[in-house]
Amino acid sequence: MSDQHSTEHSPAPRFTVETAKVLAEVAHNRQKDKLKRPYRDHVIAVGDALEDFDDDIRIAGYLHDIAEDTPITRQALLDMGVSERAVGIIERVTNRLHENPDDYASGIREIAEDHDAALVKIADNAHNSLPERVKALAEKWPDKPPVTKYRDARPVLYAAVEVEEVRKILARVNPWLLEELDDRLDDEDDTDYENLPYDDAPGAESAQTAEPVHAPETADSRTDGAS
Repeated sequence: MSDQHSTEHSPAPRFTVETAKVLAEVAHNRQKDKLKRPYRDHVIAVGDALEDFDDDIRIAGYLHDIAEDTPITRQALLDMGVSERAVGIIERVTNRLHENPDDYASGIREIAEDHDAALVKIADNAHNSLPERVKALAEKWPDKPPVTKYRDARPVLYAAVEVEEVRKILARVNPWLLEELDDRLDDEDDTDYENLPYDDAPGAESAQTAEPVHAPETADSRTDGAS
């Protein structure tokens, strides 16, 4: 009797990052992207790109398209043990759940209102923007203009998180975008370096408070009377 009671009330197994990765592979197993490549490769890459963040964000990364492209529901995810926070991130990045599903720019702004969702979308955007993929899409549809929606979305998403968080994601999934990020930061920097007072220059304070550097002792500088 007691054994049955304890079994009925035993906690459900914890839903781990590894569980999310396996679920993503299974849920998207038969799906293909626009280039007829396995779609599971994309969702796994997005999850992998978020390795420097906490488990809920990583889980949401692997499952970021599960509500968009599979029959798995919010309740099903919760019943599996996915946290409310992770499910909330997944829903935030799910296009069909946005107020204006057909307005991509509006959806990006909605995602950018939440820090965690923005991190996941940055990883998604970065993988979709790999140079080889962009080139392949352009070659397959030469009559269409180059993909610009991902480029236009990046400043909005980047503004929602810390720069170092963006760097961590790009370094893992699309290092080619790091140069674009640095160029954008340079453009946004309106500091007038030519007329910057010395006291306001980076490192000036530490330079003023540093210990004076003494020249090494030489034979001519000694005062001990040695000849």
